[in-house]
Amino acid sequence: MNQPDMNAIVGSHDLLLVTLDTLRYDVAAELAAAGRLPNLARHLPGGRWERRHAPGSFTYASHQAIFAGFLPTPASQGPHPRLFAARFAGSESTAGGTYVHDTPDFVSALAHEGYRTVCVGGVGFFDKRPPLGSVLPGLFQESHWEPSFGVTSPTSFEAQVTRAEEVVAALPPDRRLFLFVNVSALHQPNWFHLPGATREAGDSRATHAAALEYVDRHIGRLFAAMSSRRDCFTIVCSDHGTAYGEDGFTGHRLGHEVVWTVPYAQFVLPGPAGDGAREAAA
Repeated sequence: MNQPDMNAIVGSHDLLLVTLDTLRYDVAAELAAAGRLPNLARHLPGGRWERRHAPGSFTYASHQAIFAGFLPTPASQGPHPRLFAARFAGSESTAGGTYVHDTPDFVSALAHEGYRTVCVGGVGFFDKRPPLGSVLPGLFQESHWEPSFGVTSPTSFEAQVTRAEEVVAALPPDRRLFLFVNVSALHQPNWFHLPGATREAGDSRATHAAALEYVDRHIGRLFAAMSSRRDCFTIVCSDHGTAYGEDGFTGHRLGHEVVWTVPYAQFVLPGPAGDGAREAAA
């Protein structure tokens, strides 16, 4: 994957970061190859996910790293240039195209650049009612969470996209936007996304896949909203995977290949002028 010049993108593009919380790489890759993710695959470079390693094995740790610029790393020997990096002496992953900032996270750096920074949360670490659930949303100028966005809602992503559309519509056209969406639909429980599955049988690799297909059916609305004003540099990735019985493991926050290996994609959604296609970020 070519390294885009983030110093040219920051300030000229809107920015969208979507974390498909808990999505496994193998499931994402299989569905894309089988044509079961039409709305995502049309934007994936070459129609395929990139295989990467997560910076953490569960949501809180991974997102703390991501917002500090440590996005999932290509699954090969580095160093790999980063898109965003806090100024740090001796950093081997800061390159010419890296957007270097003097804040501890790139969210606040983008706010200093004049961006409106907005979080639409999903899983419990974005539920602002308990103190711990306020840490990650607290990095943003504006944050949204409600039970309809959470893991127990069968229509969580539709509700999140509706809120994102409202955010975009309310913003002055000349104000740049960094929107972050943490998608909760893949996280357990996800059995209700597969017709015929039951609460008693619980979640499985198949229900995980069905949840991703559900997200794909609605993500076009999010992409349309974010490209309605100008070109939008977009990152779609998972923060970690999860186990469904592999080697006796279930869940995440553990060191297994299905937890550490995640899908990743970056691309430009062309705005009304269509210029993004000429600034391929793949």
